[in-house]
Amino acid sequence: MSKVLVRVYSWENQRLYFSDFDIEKGEKVIVTCENSNELGIAEEVDFDTKEETTDKILRIATPRDRETFEKYEKEKENILEVCKDEAKKLELPMKVVDARIGLDGKHIIFVFTADGRVDFRELVKNLSKSLKRSIRMQQIGSRDEARKLGGWGMCGRELCCVKFGGNIPSITTEMARSQQIAHRGAERISGICGRLMCCLAYEAQQYREMMVGMPEIYSVVNTPEGKGTVIEINAPTQEVKVKTEAGEYVVVKKQDLK
Repeated sequence: MSKVLVRVYSWENQRLYFSDFDIEKGEKVIVTCENSNELGIAEEVDFDTKEETTDKILRIATPRDRETFEKYEKEKENILEVCKDEAKKLELPMKVVDARIGLDGKHIIFVFTADGRVDFRELVKNLSKSLKRSIRMQQIGSRDEARKLGGWGMCGRELCCVKFGGNIPSITTEMARSQQIAHRGAERISGICGRLMCCLAYEAQQYREMMVGMPEIYSVVNTPEGKGTVIEINAPTQEVKVKTEAGEYVVVKKQDLK
């Protein structure tokens, strides 16, 4: 028995399943989801993890499974337009970004983003009537939308949420402050999703450790050149820039502060 990470929905993390038969990475498989069986792609096969699961891969996708999936994928653009038009008529503050018709053809999941909670009961009723299927609405965050759409960040590399997959960590302003970049402004430390960049999490812990024993910005310290005010901190070099009472600027090592 092996463990397999399967990507079922583009807007979600991979799901962990176990398999009784050999599966290759990239292979299409049929798995059980909340509403019905679905087609997914095996992204990691037989890897080490302490996580346990009772969910099982039912089978490798057959030609008929793939044909059915492709047929419903071709319908997606039309049903998305129906949903968007209906949401606009109802003046709902939401952005519909994706849809998935279940492999059984009996239900549709519509995925949307919104700034807050949305009362979509009337929308669901109207869509059920016009599309003749069971409707489920699922709200996702802007980070999940960016992962689904893909793209490149200001660094010129593929978006971290796409390249590294897995759970998206919670990014906080404290991470930016610990790395002395919060003062740059939200627009310079935010990604294309409008949220703080995922890469702020990569070195946050190292910066917290390097900042131990360092003075606060604008605190008053004693240096070999006299008393002054800290105006800049360089954690990697363990140095601080100080403006002395005489109006001079000096760079002092942490161990030389008094």
